[in-house]
Amino acid sequence: MQTLTQIRELLERAGHAPKKSLGQNFLIDHNLINKLLDAAELSPGELVLEVGPGTGTLTEGLLERGARVIACELDTGLSQVLRETLGAQHPDRFTLIEGDCLANKRTMNTEVATLLADRPGGFKLVANLPYHAATPLMMTLMTKHPGCTGMFVTIQSEVVDRLTGSPGTKAFGSISVVTQHLGRAERIAKLPPACFWPRPEVTSAMMAWRRNPAVPVDPAWWVRLADITQTLFQSRRKQLAKPAKQIAGGGADIDWPDGVDPTARIEDLSVDHMVALAAAIDRARDRSDSPRRGEGL
Repeated sequence: MQTLTQIRELLERAGHAPKKSLGQNFLIDHNLINKLLDAAELSPGELVLEVGPGTGTLTEGLLERGARVIACELDTGLSQVLRETLGAQHPDRFTLIEGDCLANKRTMNTEVATLLADRPGGFKLVANLPYHAATPLMMTLMTKHPGCTGMFVTIQSEVVDRLTGSPGTKAFGSISVVTQHLGRAERIAKLPPACFWPRPEVTSAMMAWRRNPAVPVDPAWWVRLADITQTLFQSRRKQLAKPAKQIAGGGADIDWPDGVDPTARIEDLSVDHMVALAAAIDRARDRSDSPRRGEGL
């Protein structure tokens, strides 16, 4: 794996300085990089998506463990470095996509999505993610790409708090519900700024998310679930009855799920109860809309 001296040399050769605007903080602690790789439990030939590979330090570790890597790099200068090094050394197992990993906040870059689609065995995301892309990328992969079997990433510590948050805590919210219903999320390690060069202004953390294959992926439903729960959490200290009815449109009664009391608050519910409530609200909203649909016929 690349040392800090080697990273500096590669950047100097390319006439490139780390860009704060793109969140270019290079992880230089090899022990932590190996901890992330160990958590991913990669098999030889397994497909990995890496977003924001930088100069390729983590990428080298992925290739050393036999993975096939699709790397997506937005920075043209770093892309050139990667083509001249890893691209030349591993032409059969390293594919570089130059551009943003996302077409928009809820859609993957078309070229990346095409390369990942319908791959036997699926793929894993293993990356030191740029902070600005972390949440939208992870939620998109969870809800729209069932081939993503797991994510093993370095992101802001406060985002890990939200993804792994427990009911009743301040960190618990809409993305906690989606993340934990679709799979199992856990914190791997906390990373102080000294683990990076240049040092970021925030604390980072490594986390793992492993998909639950028993939960079907219906992209349209997961978008609705996120929207419904996000709206409910905007009234987290209010009793559920009023905001739930407002979301449903007020035109149909909600069939309250077993174990969910209309006088409870959203932050008091378990993940499973929240999903059941969101489904009940969604059904009531459909019934509320039905007469208006008929009027237009």
